[in-house]
Parts: sequence; C-alpha cells; structure tokens
Amino acid sequence: MGYTIIKRLRRSKSRTKWFKTWLLRKDLHHMQLLKVIQDDPDDFKNYLRMNENTFNYLLFLVKGALTKQDTVMTKAIPPEERLIATLRYLATGRYYNCLRFSAGISEQALGYIIPETCRVLYEVLRKEYMKCPRTKEEWIEVAEEFRNRWQFINCGGALDGKHIRITKPPHSGATYYNYKGFYSIALMALVNADYKFIWLDVGQQGRISDGAVFEWTPSYVTQSTFDRLNKKTWTIDKGDWRNEIYEELTPLQPCGAKNVSTCAKKTRDEYCEFFNTSGKVEWQETMIAKGKA
Repeated sequence: MGYTIIKRLRRSKSRTKWFKTWLLRKDLHHMQLLKVIQDDPDDFKNYLRMNENTFNYLLFLVKGALTKQDTVMTKAIPPEERLIATLRYLATGRYYNCLRFSAGISEQALGYIIPETCRVLYEVLRKEYMKCPRTKEEWIEVAEEFRNRWQFINCGGALDGKHIRITKPPHSGATYYNYKGFYSIALMALVNADYKFIWLDVGQQGRISDGAVFEWTPSYVTQSTFDRLNKKTWTIDKGDWRNEIYEELTPLQPCGAKNVSTCAKKTRDEYCEFFNTSGKVEWQETMIAKGKA
C-alpha cells in the first residue's frame, strides 16, 4: 500500500504556473478582430454566421444568465466573450485546445462555458423559435406551407434522424452501437417547409431505429397514430388518424397548380428513383398488383 502511494506521488507533476500569461493579453483575442471587421458586414457574418444586429439581439437575451461575479483572484469572463466563443465553436466545430488560441480562454474554461451558453441559448430561444405546433390550426398552417411551396399535401413536417458519434460509455455493452458500426446517440428532428426546426429530440441510444426513437420520444403522437406495416400479412394496419381527421384531409388527387417549381419536380423525381431502386421493398410490387398502392 505504501509503495503504491509513493509511486503515484512520484508520477504526479507539480503545477508550474496557475495560468498562461498570454491568455491575459486581450490584443491577441478575437474581440479585437471583431472590432476591426465590424465595418465589413460580410466578414462579420462569415465569422459568427450572423449579422451584427442579430448578434447584439442574441447578446441582449443571454447577457443576464451569462454574467458572472468577479473574484479576488481574477475577473469573470464577460458574456460577450462567452457568446462569441460558443458561436465560433458551433460554426467551426473546432476542438477546445484549438479554439483557445482565438478565444483567449483556456480549454478547461471553454469546456464549461460552451455547454452552459448552449443551454442558455436554448432556454431563451425555444419558446419563440423552437415552437412545436400544438393546435389543429398550427398544424394546418404547417401543411399549407408544404402544399404551397413543395406541392406536398397533408404533410405535417419533414422528419429524419442522425447518429451523433460518441465515445462508448463505460459498462454500456452494445447499447449505443448502431448499424453503421460505431457508438452514437440518436438525434431526431422535424422541420417545416422553410427548413426551420419545429421539434427535436436527442439522446436516445444509437442501436434504436428511427421508428423506435420516435415511438419512445414524448411527442404529440403515439405509436397507433400512423399507419403501420403488418409484416405477417404484408398489409397496412390503419392508424387512429383515419378515424379522427379523415374528413379534414385533402383527397389525393391531381393538384391544380400549373406552374410547379423546378425544385419540386426534382424532389419528385428523386423520390421516384429512390423508391424504385435502393428504397424498393420486396412486397411493393405485390401490393401494386393487388391495387392497394
């Protein structure tokens, strides 16, 4: 026991300095760069992915939650620098040990500041800009946008998932191991016709399929809401929506729009190509022959 303690003490390194002196030089940080490029709107937008007015408004929203108290040892990092470091991280995806040189903030502090700022951004923006439809009128509005812009009727949003690569959690086995061959958590998101996110969920285990993620996610629908494939009979079990809102849905018939956009035509052709090649399922020809498709 004593030998083990002595060995650990020998391996431990004594701290040579409490902080790096160059981190205190504000003339080396991106704050000075932003002051220079403020006169060039294009460069400012390219650096933070937003114009100066949007940045100032965002800073106004988060300033209260990101303002910290100074201590006798050091001054607190201002909200503006916290927000800029977070925006640069989100825009570039750079590692903390690389971002520290432009932010002038240690990677240890960035590891705390960036997650905290992201949480604050979510809290101040979600009610206004991340609002999922709750009423029938709001869903109809989403469907109308898809109809007018993309000629897709009865569409309440475009839903898809993505696997976010992670390091395998301890003692998790194959829980987070996905079909693509790496460990991940699943992100599921719903967007409207303007590509704007209106709902999302992240954190489900990577081994779970998209359908299972949506099933286990607290949302506005249940498993029985949609039509489901019966794998025993290769027929479709009708969902609850048919009994609840059938009369309100637009019938599937030729659309009256004559000037269909080129983008909509391209989207239609891509779907046609997919469902007749790599996206084709073994039973679809049988169902077409039966007149059920």
